[in-house]
Amino acid sequence: MAADIPHFTFNNGIKVPAIGLGSLMGAYEMCRNALKNGYRHLDTASVYRNEEEVGKAIRESGIPRSEIFLTTKLWNTDHNKALISDNGRDYSPGLEESPTFIETWKEMEKLLDTGKVKSIGVSNFSIKNLEILLPHVKVVPVTNQVEVHPFYPQFELQKYCEQKGILLTAYSPLGMGSPEFFKDPDFAKVVKAHNTNPGQIAISWLVQRGIPTIPKSANVERQKLNISLVKLTAEDVDTINAVHKKPGQHKSLLTAFAPGGVVFGWSYKQLGWPLDVEGNVID
Repeated sequence: MAADIPHFTFNNGIKVPAIGLGSLMGAYEMCRNALKNGYRHLDTASVYRNEEEVGKAIRESGIPRSEIFLTTKLWNTDHNKALISDNGRDYSPGLEESPTFIETWKEMEKLLDTGKVKSIGVSNFSIKNLEILLPHVKVVPVTNQVEVHPFYPQFELQKYCEQKGILLTAYSPLGMGSPEFFKDPDFAKVVKAHNTNPGQIAISWLVQRGIPTIPKSANVERQKLNISLVKLTAEDVDTINAVHKKPGQHKSLLTAFAPGGVVFGWSYKQLGWPLDVEGNVID
């Protein structure tokens, strides 16, 4: 039975469950348990190398495919795989070199005509790069999947995306193994007031902001907690909204993936992320 969670609506009218399961570093067993626990939104990517296992979990669940929202992502070094070349030339991916993300997007738009893809979106796009992309699109991205949590709340990006009809989606809502905000005393007070755990509060905060979120957990009991929302008061929300304003707390928690401010060959500057080399937000 599906969990009783809200849905958000994309700009194309398709509804997406507010909470999904991120499947990085996990697949068949984790997704199978999640579906049993009521999840109907699974997130994977080609680079995770687990798409077949995720598909197997879906097929063996006995749940109609029409009830499951599945997201996968094209890795940055695979942009050429989205392109339909009419001259057989090879493509080398990059931000400025062909295929640019504009070229890749134009080919992704064609996927909507296949009937196999219902929606297309982007990930890790800043305002800077959305401003470059959007003048060239026929189909506005339905979502922009980015890192969002109390230390990196992305208020400005969310406002911009809302103005463009793009729904922000939060990955790593719990800091991907580095949930430093769990230790913040004000955040901890909200957790204590609701007699719950920090993850449940962080996820509920995102959903109340209108942001779908895809926490990852292989632990069955934690999966159940993650999909059980807590009703936060306006004061609770204001408290969590202010956590990042404290010295040293406005930052990315994924710097292990960006040594020296370089993310898989692309600098923070190229990506348009307002971060210094240590992952702190540059105000």
